[in-house]
Amino acid sequence: MQYRRLGKSGLKLSALSYGSWVTFSFQLDEDAAGRLMTIAYDAGINFFDNAEAYAGGASETLMGRVLRKSGWGRDTFCVSSKVFWGGDKPTQRGLSRKHVHDACHAALRRLQVDYLDLLFCHRPDPETPIEETVRAMDTLVRQGKVLYWGTSEWSADQILEAHAVARRDGLTPPTMEQPQYNMLHRDRVERDLGPLHEQVGLGMTTWSPLASGILSGRYDRGVPERSRLALPAYAWLKEEVLSEERVEKARRLRPIADELGMTRAQMAIAWCLRNPNVGSVILGASRPEQLEENLAALDKVELLTAEVLDKVDAVLGNRPAP
Repeated sequence: MQYRRLGKSGLKLSALSYGSWVTFSFQLDEDAAGRLMTIAYDAGINFFDNAEAYAGGASETLMGRVLRKSGWGRDTFCVSSKVFWGGDKPTQRGLSRKHVHDACHAALRRLQVDYLDLLFCHRPDPETPIEETVRAMDTLVRQGKVLYWGTSEWSADQILEAHAVARRDGLTPPTMEQPQYNMLHRDRVERDLGPLHEQVGLGMTTWSPLASGILSGRYDRGVPERSRLALPAYAWLKEEVLSEERVEKARRLRPIADELGMTRAQMAIAWCLRNPNVGSVILGASRPEQLEENLAALDKVELLTAEVLDKVDAVLGNRPAP
């Protein structure tokens, strides 16, 4: 395993991490989740990603049971939560001081840990002043309940505003952002957020390296019954990400991957890892063989030479074909 600093902080995360979105509770029970987390941990993964919204909190409960039974030293792994969608009532949503406080404590109970290594603001909240959220996060950090806080899918301007508030008032600024990043969704990370690495030391833990499975070739011939895009609860995701144009691009990437002796999933993950500003790429495998395949992407990064990347960009339409 490779380990990378989270931005300019001193925290070193595994270059590949393991997340529970969609899989835990919906596709995996406790035994299956435990097997996959153990494979990840034994391979050197030290960051497990979660959120209050995943399966309505059941994902964190399941992960907490696995962590409690694992016997792993608390100083050998990092676990995260995210706050925004906690329930249907007004006080259970958003980034108010109350909900940030309540969500943190609920996550601690579900995950069965004394502190969260990382706590993300899952989306920006237009109804709560950024200053209020920064102060709420700073309080949790000072209490020792959160070590690093960050954002997810915030704009560069919003992140910079949070840093400005923190500098002005001597508060803890956000350390990291968690954006979507893959071959089909790259502009925010590379154009908007990239400069913030040098400007404010921003770290990134990125999600959906396979574009919900499209880049792995899983949907080349339609939607398999047991895939995440076949789940009724995620019909919105299918509508959002699945299109013939995207599937066709994934099909056209196969000869490039074949020539390099890797799967398309490995090439897509290695493509994300080649970005030095990415601290950790979050995997979401639902089967042991899938996770092991994805972990092998670490050994493929150096194969993505400038010439290979030009071929990939030509397929994706990011620059004219030579």
